[in-house]
Amino acid sequence: IVEEAPIQEILPTHEALMNIAPAKSMPVVAVYSFGDKTGQRKQLDNVAAFSTAVTQGAETLLIDALKTAGNGTWFRVVERVGVDHLTRERQIVRSTREAYQSTLEELKPLLYAGIILEGGVIGYDTNIESGGAGARYLGLGTSGQYRKDIVTISLRAVSTQTGEILMNVQTSKTIISASNGFDVFKFIDLDTKLVEVENGMSENESITRSVRSCIEAAVLALIKQGDTRGYWEMTESTKEK
Repeated sequence: IVEEAPIQEILPTHEALMNIAPAKSMPVVAVYSFGDKTGQRKQLDNVAAFSTAVTQGAETLLIDALKTAGNGTWFRVVERVGVDHLTRERQIVRSTREAYQSTLEELKPLLYAGIILEGGVIGYDTNIESGGAGARYLGLGTSGQYRKDIVTISLRAVSTQTGEILMNVQTSKTIISASNGFDVFKFIDLDTKLVEVENGMSENESITRSVRSCIEAAVLALIKQGDTRGYWEMTESTKEK
């Protein structure tokens, strides 16, 4: 049995977000949805594939990136993806207090967001570049192939007061797939016996990790764009970076 322990992977974009100095004032933001707008399905040869090419949980990755920024000192993120569950639970708490407590303690009001973050995965282009090379000599051969895909996400910040789109950024990342192989094809013993050996390996970059890296890069770009346009203020230590 081959087993691998789960790990918490730290991508370069994740480290960049973690290293941002705290904001002078943390804005309250909400994420309702951040879905797959590509319509792409996984590519399989001669098979009708119904599973999607990119993750359907991109809003979870976006919320994680927002809470990662400055190690949780940049954005106050309010729950909107599961707001129905939150509302039901608050009703249960309120009814329980009314039934079992003589003095009713009021629930604190929900925070409202000044900015809504919208967007999604808007592009997943496959096989935008491919190639390979190979050689054979005296029955010994080697070959290598590669393919490049690209994923693109769009992130925009919308004012809840006016509905105006305040900021918009797009980020893209390439996804590399590569393979190499070695083979032997040779007759021995007066050409009466055939020896054939093949060996190879392929490696595909994770699409989900690439989407995550794109989202983290977009959040980082949004922070810098908001500082430039005066929607929030970065500390001096952040500006120097």
